Amino acid sequence: MRIMIALAAALMVAGTTSAHAAAPAALAAPNIDVAKVQAHLSQFQSIANANGGNRAHGRPGYLASVNWVKGKLDAAGFTTRVQSFSSNGATGYNLIADYPGGDENNVVMLGGHLDSVSAGPGINDNGTGSASILEVALQVKATGFAPSKHLRFAWWGAEELGLVGSTYYVNSLTTTERSKIKTYLNFDMTGSPNPGYFVYSASGQPSGSLALQQRLQSGFSAIGVQTELTSVGGRSDHAAFARAGIPVGGTFTGAEGIKTAAQAQKWGGSSGVAFDRCYHRSCDTLSNVNATALDRNADVIASTLWATAA
Repeated sequence: MRIMIALAAALMVAGTTSAHAAAPAALAAPNIDVAKVQAHLSQFQSIANANGGNRAHGRPGYLASVNWVKGKLDAAGFTTRVQSFSSNGATGYNLIADYPGGDENNVVMLGGHLDSVSAGPGINDNGTGSASILEVALQVKATGFAPSKHLRFAWWGAEELGLVGSTYYVNSLTTTERSKIKTYLNFDMTGSPNPGYFVYSASGQPSGSLALQQRLQSGFSAIGVQTELTSVGGRSDHAAFARAGIPVGGTFTGAEGIKTAAQAQKWGGSSGVAFDRCYHRSCDTLSNVNATALDRNADVIASTLWATAA
């Protein structure tokens, strides 16, 4: 995540998801195995270790990350494409993966940035979001989920330079192509070591965003986790979609902001300490991830996708 998002006041809106008259495979989202998400994070760490300690835009570790994720998706039957762009004197890459089937005039899209800063491997920021949506995508195939809507996943480049990749993607779409994307969900830092549980506020976002906010809140409520809203503004990869009038939502476990005593009482962890003390630092490694937060967010990502796309 490029900079810390300002936190709004705590708010819980319990949403309910109606039953869908769908095939049995579409009725219930899977419980995502956090060990599989952690295995993806280990791969990102290994890629960084082998490529100068980071996965930053214009560096070999970033392209290696793209190629590895693409290989996993290709093997699972996704249709993938790598979109290139130029930024800061270097070539950047977005990875776009479409799951065959569903109404292509009604696209549900999930994304997160795959690049790190140059200072470190970027395992929480944003290996966690990247690994989580990868595992959710793989479980779409593994469970035989047959949604009525079309699913698209994205891993963005050069977010750390100012949301460059996601903005390039949205700007590259024709008006007709943009109109087909009915939902965009963004996951940027989902395993902070001293975690909070924040859901993107729909306030000021396009019409339709409130339903996504409430669905994400409901997903956390179903597993007994209280949430707070965060006012995301234009500070992560959902921003270009919001500017295009596409409903947006997402989750976030905190960056350099300080956890309050009330938040520590609600969520555990340490008050007076940053949600992520290694934010944008070399210590953002595998040891900088809270497995419980990672697990909870991955499960909520899955439940929200299944409910939204069924």
